[in-house]
Amino acid sequence: MLLLLIVLAVFLLLALYTELRRRRINARYQPAGTLGFVDCAHVHYVHSRPSAASEDAPRLLFIHGASGNLLDLRLAFASHFADTHEMLFVDRPGLGFSERNLPPDASPRDQARRIAALLERLDFGPAVVIGHSFGASVAAALALEAPDRVKGLVFLAPATHPWNGGVAWYYRLAALPVVGELFCRTLALPAAERLAPASMRHVFAPAAVPEGYDAAIGVDLLFRPGSFRSNAMDLAAFNRHLAEQSRYYGNITQPALAITGDQDTVVWPSIHSKGLERDLPNCRLIELPGAGHMPQHTHTEEIAALIRHL
Repeated sequence: MLLLLIVLAVFLLLALYTELRRRRINARYQPAGTLGFVDCAHVHYVHSRPSAASEDAPRLLFIHGASGNLLDLRLAFASHFADTHEMLFVDRPGLGFSERNLPPDASPRDQARRIAALLERLDFGPAVVIGHSFGASVAAALALEAPDRVKGLVFLAPATHPWNGGVAWYYRLAALPVVGELFCRTLALPAAERLAPASMRHVFAPAAVPEGYDAAIGVDLLFRPGSFRSNAMDLAAFNRHLAEQSRYYGNITQPALAITGDQDTVVWPSIHSKGLERDLPNCRLIELPGAGHMPQHTHTEEIAALIRHL
């Protein structure tokens, strides 16, 4: 009985700590752009319109990866295209400041349909769509769901094809009904706060994490229970969804680039980037020597030039 009371007390303290940190995180950050109500949910986006953009310059849509938000790609690319291209950065459902309001095992195509609804509302497109990691699968799904809105595709360190294996146990746990909710409201946040530095070093390797990166993108927004659970649900069902979605990649005929680092150990270029080169009729593979999973920050100039040429 005493042991049970101790366990309950520990969980109560963890729940209290998580709620206090959630409130502090929400107070610390404010949406960088606009909250629009689309497809029965609020979607957070940043829409940038240069005053002197050429009529020939395509619009650019940026879709971030897992465990992140729109600030990541905005930090990397906004300054490179601010004077020349109309840009749209979007928080995917449940991340950053976007509401999820999707089925628990929503697919990249479900997320793409919401983004397509936003594009229709803003009359944005056709656009060159730039997707990083998980966001690359949503970019591909958008080309399948709303091909008239997609002029070209740039896949950065893409995760687009099924692989042998799964995801980390804590994502599978956090995605479970009831138990996952309890986990996210007690243990997930304090654990994530302590593991985040090592995780960032891993995704940037072999490069170093840029100074101030965590604060610049608001990395602790992910630690909030709702966001952590949304991210976990994305990843827990990801492999299964990619097995289905990748069957239709031959229908994507827009010009595309698959840009990958040859040192990426988060997603395997041999499966994903080379899979895109194989499956998409008009996809060119570009391998960046020495780059890991975050080439948008380590090879920004080179990628920006590739986007312009596309």
